[in-house]
Amino acid sequence: MKQNGGKSSVWVRRTELTTPAHSMKMMSGAASSKADEVMLDLEDACAMSQKVGARKTLVEAATTLDWSRKILAFRPNNLRTHFFFDDMVDIIGGAGKHIDVLILPKTEYPDEVNYVDRLLSHLELKFGLPVGRIGLEVLIESSVGILRAEEIARSSPRMQALIFGVADYSGDTGALLTTDIFSAYHYAKQKTIAAAKAAGLDAVDCVTLKFKDLALTQKDAEMARAMGFDGKWAIHPGQVDVINKAFTPSPEEIEKAGKIIAAYRQADVEKGLGAIVVGEEMVDRATIRVEERKLAIARKAGLLH
Repeated sequence: MKQNGGKSSVWVRRTELTTPAHSMKMMSGAASSKADEVMLDLEDACAMSQKVGARKTLVEAATTLDWSRKILAFRPNNLRTHFFFDDMVDIIGGAGKHIDVLILPKTEYPDEVNYVDRLLSHLELKFGLPVGRIGLEVLIESSVGILRAEEIARSSPRMQALIFGVADYSGDTGALLTTDIFSAYHYAKQKTIAAAKAAGLDAVDCVTLKFKDLALTQKDAEMARAMGFDGKWAIHPGQVDVINKAFTPSPEEIEKAGKIIAAYRQADVEKGLGAIVVGEEMVDRATIRVEERKLAIARKAGLLH
C-alpha cells in the first residue's frame, strides 16, 4: 500500500476508532490513542444541529493534532443527503493534505463509488493535491450493498477496504442486535470478507455496541480475526487495546513467520524454487503474503524492529 506523509508503507487496520467530528476533546483523545486508524465522523456520530459546524472542527483537528502514526480518515454524510457535497468541499479544501482515507457510508452501488472517485479527483486538482492520494473505504451496511459487495470492491483504484456496518444492516434487514453478532450476521460478514479479499482489499468488522463490556469486545475481535477480518471498528478508546491484541500475532506466530520467510527467500536465491516445504507445511508466494502481513502487524505493534 502507498506510503503517505512519512507513515508506514504497509498500513495496518487492526483498529478503526470512530470519533464525533464536533468534539475537539474526543478527537484529541483519539489522536493520542493506540488505534491504527481514526475516523473523524460527520455522519452518525453528529447530531443534525452539529453537522455544519463540525466541518470546521474536523479541519482544525486534522491540521493541528499529531496523526503521524495513524491512518487519518473522515466520514462525510451519506451522498444522498444535502450535507454530502459541502462536506467534501470543506474537508478536502481545508485538510485534504492531511486526510489519508474517505470512508463512504451506506454504499449500495458501484456507481456511487465511481462518482465519489471522480469528485475526489476534481477536488484534488482544485486544491493542488496529487490526484489519487486519498483512498476510499466503503461501508457495506444494507442488503443491497451486501448483494453488490463484489462490484463495489472493484469499482475504484482508490479502494482500500470494505467495512461491515452492523447497526444499519440490522435496521435494513430486521435482524436483531444481540450480543451474538456472528450467528445472525454470518452470511453478511463472510460476503464482505470474500468480496474484499477477492479485490485485494482489507476487510474490517463492525463495532461491539456494548463498548464497556471488554470481554465481549475481545470475544468479538477474536472471532472476527478467525473469520478473516483484518481489523475491527471501535467506538470508544477503551476498546482499542483489546482489539489490537486480538489482531496482533503471538510471539510464536511471529517467530514461525520469520523462519518461513527466511527459508522461502533462501530457496528462491539458491535453488530458484517458488514452492517449498517448511516443517509439514507447503509454502509458496500466496502463503508468504500471509506471513509477511503478520510481521508487518508485529512491527506496527512495536514487537519487531
